[in-house]
Formats: sequence, structure tokens, C-alpha cells
Amino acid sequence: MKINGGIEYFQNGMRVPLRAMQVQTELMMIHNENVIGSDKVGYQRQEAVVSSFTEYLGTHGISKSTDDKVGRIFYTKNPLDLAAASKGYFQIETENGVKLTRDGRFKIDKDGNLLSLDDQKVLSSSGVPIQLHIVPDDIQKIKIQDDGTISVFNDKTRKLEKVSTIGLVDARGVLVENPQIKQGYCEYSNVSLQNEFVEMMPIIRNFEANRQVFLIQNQNLQKVINQLGSTS
Repeated sequence: MKINGGIEYFQNGMRVPLRAMQVQTELMMIHNENVIGSDKVGYQRQEAVVSSFTEYLGTHGISKSTDDKVGRIFYTKNPLDLAAASKGYFQIETENGVKLTRDGRFKIDKDGNLLSLDDQKVLSSSGVPIQLHIVPDDIQKIKIQDDGTISVFNDKTRKLEKVSTIGLVDARGVLVENPQIKQGYCEYSNVSLQNEFVEMMPIIRNFEANRQVFLIQNQNLQKVINQLGSTS
């Protein structure tokens, strides 16, 4: 007994360039998102993942993955600005659960809670909100070590007192052993504008090529319709 298998696919010729243009448009949108996010703190580049059957599936054959490479780190002088020199994410407590972010621009409120710029509580390595037992009159008295240990200077004892340890986790929520926290720094995006524009060029050329094919097919179809109409 012989078993034959395979995929057979038949479709209207005009649908092929239309589907291809939709795919190229979706790819361009991903690159545009990266260009827009290139100057945002903590933004991570999105990469297009193209399925083997995208020519048949269209935009349904495209998904995105996140490039988790460390971005550009800049000195800000603000003691509550933190950047992670290793891969991982800070944990932020939100109404919808824990949010992971590379944006380490934090602040403290009058109660000593460590907050994000959106007033959401920052979580420690044990998963609980970080709260300073001493609210210093100068944020320069807050010290954060490379391992994430947060300490605050006590004016009464004239000593640094440990508060908590800021948590850095990977995309699965597992703690990073060596977070390499840099106090007084911010991490901008890991997007290279030059690379984005270079990768856009073949996408634009493919879109224009498919557009020309569609226009030619449309013109030919119009001629056939006119001829059939004149002979009837």
C-alpha cells in the first residue's frame, strides 16, 4: 500500500501580491515600533518571527520575540535611578499583577515606599514591596549595591542600615543571581537605528515589487472584462 501526502494550495493570482503586501506592512510596523521606542528608557527591541508558511498564512504567520540584550547605560546622578548591567527585569506591583520592566527610574514617597514613576510599588527579591524604615532628608543617603542591597544612612547611629534587596528576575520570574545593579544610571533601549533602517530596505523593495505585480494583474483583468463586455 502506498500513502501519498502533501499540501496543495490553489488561490486567485491577485491574492498572492495582496497577502505579500500585508505581510510586508506588518513587518514594517514592527520596525517602526522599534524606531519609536529607540529613545525610551528600558525599551527592548522587538524581532519579527516569520513562519515557514507565511506566504500562505499571511500576517497570521508572523509573531514577535523580545531581544533581551542590555541597552545603552547612561549616568544620571540620581541615586534612585537604577540600571541592570545583566539580563533581567525589575518587579513592579500593579492592580493586574506583577509587571516586569527594565525601566529603573524610581522614587520614594513620604512613607518610605520605593515607587515607579507611575506610583506603583517596587518589589524586593522576596516579592514584597520595598519600604525604607527611615525616610532620609536627602536621597543621597540611600545606597544600593551591585547585588541589589538597599541601605539608608541613619543620622542617629551614623551608620548605613540595610533596608531590603531589590529583586531582578528573568522572563520566567526566576531570580537573577548576579544582577549587577548600577546606582545613578538609566538604561535606554537596545535598538540600533542604523540596523533598523538597513533591515527596512528589503521590506520596502518587496512591498513595491508586489504592488507592481498587483497593478499589472489588475490592469490585465480590467482589459479582459472590457473585452468580454464589448463582445457580448
